[in-house]
Amino acid sequence: MSFAPGSAPAPLPIAGAAALYSRPLDLIRHAVSRFEPAGLHYGHGTTCALDEAAALVLGALHLPPDMPDLYLQATLAPAERTQVLELIERRVNERLPLPYLLGWCWYAGQRFEVSADTLIPRSPLFEWIAEEGSPWLAQPPRRALDLCTGSGCLAILLAQAFPEAQVDASDISPAALEVAARNVARHGLQEQVRLLQGDGLAACGEARYDLILSNPPYVPAGEYAALPAEYGHEPRLALEAGGDGLDFVRGLLRAAPDYLNEGGLLVCEVGSAAMALDALCAQWPLTWLDFETGGDGVFLISREDLLAALQATEGE
Repeated sequence: MSFAPGSAPAPLPIAGAAALYSRPLDLIRHAVSRFEPAGLHYGHGTTCALDEAAALVLGALHLPPDMPDLYLQATLAPAERTQVLELIERRVNERLPLPYLLGWCWYAGQRFEVSADTLIPRSPLFEWIAEEGSPWLAQPPRRALDLCTGSGCLAILLAQAFPEAQVDASDISPAALEVAARNVARHGLQEQVRLLQGDGLAACGEARYDLILSNPPYVPAGEYAALPAEYGHEPRLALEAGGDGLDFVRGLLRAAPDYLNEGGLLVCEVGSAAMALDALCAQWPLTWLDFETGGDGVFLISREDLLAALQATEGE
């Protein structure tokens, strides 16, 4: 059964619902009945009300997502029921994305802490890292940078994929870097991943890299204003990037050659600003990456091609 947003009956008080819904399966069904009429947006790890309900209930109970169905029939303690029901109501009433309610999310098969100071990981770049940059990286990078690291997830994946590399992870937000530091420590990578605070590449000082990877702000201002309410809980600084979404990327393209070693690569996600970038850099040799797991708007360019393109642009 489905309802138009706002047309469902008022929910039971949490105390009454806790008496009725004693099993995880009951709570999942209840969550779906609350989510469907609420008109929630699913874009932070799930795609529909049922998946969101299952992820919330299992996540709140610290149960694995692949738990056998038999355990969904277990009887929960009253405190557990109340905790889950409170999260369900917060999801509906506050439109908080599920990872913020839980304080963590699954990304690339691993668990990462997140907070309202960090974006919720969803970049397709994890697939490129998992493939070790093939075929564009001729050899593993000795030094890599995750620019605009947020929760640190991409830096951690880089360190795991290239265990001999030193990885820097930079962000303008000190609060985001606190979350990143806890994620780095939880994965035991403190000796391999260095956290840097500052605005863009200026945070890196005189460091030079074989690979710069970035998921920067790229949402055009008009598009940002029209996003579902859930995105309003994420840090605006990490999303919105001017009229065409390229405010940050323009500066990155100009500065990147000074921070790349000879033969180095820049890999950057621009999402919905891809068309604007393609129009701006129509003659540039940008390689747009494809992903089997979905997602687009990620380009790659070598230091040498980037330098040549910049020089040609200045000569026009």
